[in-house]
Amino acid sequence: MSGRLITFFNNLTFRRKILSICILISLIPMLLFGIVSYIQISGQMIHREENNLNETLRQTADSIDYKLNSYMDALNMVLWHDPLKTGLLKDYATNYDQYIFYKEEVDPLFLTIRSLNTDISTVSLYTSAPGLHPHGDYVLRMEAARDMPWYEQAQRATRPFFQVSQDGSRLFLVCRMYYSYAAPTSIACITVNMSDLFGSAQNLVEGSYCFLLTDAEGNPIYRTSSFPEDAGNIPLSYQESSYQESSYQEFSSQELSSQELTSGDIPSDYVATCYRLNNGSWTAWLYRPSGELLTAYRHFQLTAVLLALLCIAVSFLAAACLSRVMSRPLEALSEDILQVEQGNYEIAAKRPEHCPRRDEVGKLQRAFRAMVVQLNHLINEVLIAQIEQQKYELRILQSQINPHFLYNSLSLINVQAIMANQNGISQMAQLLSTFYRTMLNKGKSMTTIRDELENTKAYVTIQQIMHSYSFDVTWDIDERALSFSVLNLIIQPLAENAILHGLDHRQAPGKGMLTISCRLEEDFIVFQVIDNGCGMSEQDCTTILMADSRGYGVQNVHRRIQLYYGPECGLQYRSTPGSGTCAILRLNRIGQG
Repeated sequence: MSGRLITFFNNLTFRRKILSICILISLIPMLLFGIVSYIQISGQMIHREENNLNETLRQTADSIDYKLNSYMDALNMVLWHDPLKTGLLKDYATNYDQYIFYKEEVDPLFLTIRSLNTDISTVSLYTSAPGLHPHGDYVLRMEAARDMPWYEQAQRATRPFFQVSQDGSRLFLVCRMYYSYAAPTSIACITVNMSDLFGSAQNLVEGSYCFLLTDAEGNPIYRTSSFPEDAGNIPLSYQESSYQESSYQEFSSQELSSQELTSGDIPSDYVATCYRLNNGSWTAWLYRPSGELLTAYRHFQLTAVLLALLCIAVSFLAAACLSRVMSRPLEALSEDILQVEQGNYEIAAKRPEHCPRRDEVGKLQRAFRAMVVQLNHLINEVLIAQIEQQKYELRILQSQINPHFLYNSLSLINVQAIMANQNGISQMAQLLSTFYRTMLNKGKSMTTIRDELENTKAYVTIQQIMHSYSFDVTWDIDERALSFSVLNLIIQPLAENAILHGLDHRQAPGKGMLTISCRLEEDFIVFQVIDNGCGMSEQDCTTILMADSRGYGVQNVHRRIQLYYGPECGLQYRSTPGSGTCAILRLNRIGQG
């Protein structure tokens, strides 16, 4: 068979040979190019869709996370409200005294929380304090909480936690009131409608999609989708999650189960992405069929096919013209050879000799090379000009960020507070102005110990005001060290860590104490930040400075110091559980002003 094809090809005229070769050469690469392009374009579309889903889910999850954090802030306003905690433990002689407590402390606080966050439907406080009567849905007896789904966990938990209602329509944020001594149990509960929390999950992308939220065990919490057979938003509860999964096909045959998503057994015809939220305890999933994405680009595919057919037709015409152009000189040469064979040499004498590299192809090559050189030169000039333009626009944008706007605003607040005899607001404005002025430090990474301590003092004073002066501060500073230069923002994170994770969790009676000292030792400057808070174990003192630990900002301070000052400097922690913690910061002496 192959021999016959070769014989048939050899017997063709030269023009037909060139035509056949041109058609094969143009058709085969074009088909391969079309197939590869289709595969590549489909892959690029799916990849772009994955990126779009990632970005959409990240923004949605960040919005939900922001709401969860706002709910947590609202709960902390209740948990750390000292007048409320004191009022719950007070013995009231008359009901009128309780009414005054509710009117002056409970109602303003709870109304403020609900006005600041409209998503919150109820704020309730369940208490076993003797003698306290219920007050609307704000203050309830502990017996009213026994039927709540979070009651058993609230008796054991020491931190705030989220709990979904049995019907899946509400979200509870619950925590026991913090006391540093034995006291009647009081539980604060914030209730949020799931529809308000997940409002941002509606209409995420065009076409069919599904948004699913699962807990740490992979149980579905909430689902919303736009599949054709979808029944709408489907809030799921922990108790009914198995039932919902069993009736999964009732909603849409295109939806995936939470087990498929969490186990990684996602079908290849789906595009899916996930994102962690609520400090990693919840997982948000967003997926859609990839076939629908390709369907949306069906018009593009039809256009590509039509273009391919047009290119094939043009290739046939081009091959015919090329074969004719290439065969004509050869046919003329063949005729000349025949004339010579017949003894006619005058035709051969009329043909001029051809000089290589001087025909149209040679001119085209030289012109193309010159064009490439010129084009490369132009591209470099334009690219450099664009980069310089972008740098110039960036400098213009940065110059518009003026920190003096913040200082002037705080100064105006301070003046208005003084005129209104609001000394507390005036003091807070001055402290904030001092804190941000020293923290920004005009964009410099180095500052003096004097300014660093001034920044820390402003922050600690703000914390004292926010904590109703529940702790005292002692400063032991060597005046000789104030003029030395240090890295910016290295003491304030230590003080913040001592307050938030030491003094705030103090269980011993009496006021908390924070001591900040600075002294000179030979060639070193030594800072100490000491608190009498809850303390921590010896293992925690070691792991708090490790990169894989869940520290509170001190790892960053430790790395900055060692990178700038060397491995002999840095942070060291000593602590005793239940007694307190001492953070020791050692620096080299540099830049005395």
